[in-house]
Amino acid sequence: MMELFVFVVAAAIVLFGAVGVVVRKHPVHAALSLVMTLFGIAVLFVAQEAHFLAAVQVIVYAGAIVVLFLFVIMLLGVDNAEDLQIEPFKVQRPVAAVIGAGVVTMVGLAIIVSRKAAVPVVTQSEAVKSAALDPNDGNIRALARDVFSDHVLAFELTSALLVIAVVATVLLARKPKRGDLVIIETSGVAK
Repeated sequence: MMELFVFVVAAAIVLFGAVGVVVRKHPVHAALSLVMTLFGIAVLFVAQEAHFLAAVQVIVYAGAIVVLFLFVIMLLGVDNAEDLQIEPFKVQRPVAAVIGAGVVTMVGLAIIVSRKAAVPVVTQSEAVKSAALDPNDGNIRALARDVFSDHVLAFELTSALLVIAVVATVLLARKPKRGDLVIIETSGVAK
């Protein structure tokens, strides 16, 4: 019964987000609807016990790809500057406060429950044996061990490259304000 409930809720999130991508007029709102769709798909992956695909869905698609979409929107200047004093939805801030309080409460409860649970000490040989015994979890452990031990330098260099790309895109997308010195160079002579 719970599997059906999770499926129905996740499918509704996916469909609502997909429709939002198509019907939203503001491109940033459409990108956020795309994030909602991708998170719903990640929940469906978790329901199918495809945990690695769910993690990749969140990290690669909902994280990196949508961020790139947002940077393209910034570079093209499609998004309009909105007045933050005018709220299109009057209940937006109270609903955000309730959701934020709920998330903080759930994180706090998770911390309390995890502190009460006994954590067994597992040696590396026992971890290898358990990975061999549990076919659903062995590939994730082996992949994590490979990425975060043997290839950690490449992993960290990729993250540094992405941060540099983020900063460069923000600087390129920034429009000069009035009063900023702009030097226009024509045929070698600065004006």
